[in-house]
Amino acid sequence: MPSPEKTSRADIVAAGRALLESEGPDGLTMQKVASRVGVRAPSLYKHVANRAALLDAVAEATVEDLADRIARTDGTLSAIARCYRAFSTAHPEGFRLVMHSVHAPRSALARAAQPLIDATSDLVGEDESLEAARFVTAWLTGFIGMELSGSFRLGGDVDRAFTYGLDAMRRGLAG
Repeated sequence: MPSPEKTSRADIVAAGRALLESEGPDGLTMQKVASRVGVRAPSLYKHVANRAALLDAVAEATVEDLADRIARTDGTLSAIARCYRAFSTAHPEGFRLVMHSVHAPRSALARAAQPLIDATSDLVGEDESLEAARFVTAWLTGFIGMELSGSFRLGGDVDRAFTYGLDAMRRGLAG
């Protein structure tokens, strides 16, 4: 009779996401994840092949979480951008993993991106919606990356700057 499972892939991924946020990417180790889920590290290999597979699973879960949150917005450019920023602020290491690595699968990224493509289509038309969505994503990622790294050091209200940039971008896209 096989022994019962002491953990699940979902538990492993959740522990990986928590470790990523608390200790950064270097702290996301098989040993630490195993400890969090209450098993020995070799038991993890029944669920994830190696650390790279663990990073892939954590990135996919992070993108799926973001996609679920975006899907609950009203679908406007402003709501999606604010959701993206709030998510990134709450999960900065997950944001960095997803936006600055190859670990997130294309299918999950496409699901998360579709509402933004739809929102930009409303502003620029279907023919240019992908380009506009990439433009918005680049601005958001740059702004949020600077915000998370503490690069806005000249004073002023960063929330106001975000709203200003978002409004100016929306007006520019609407032409």
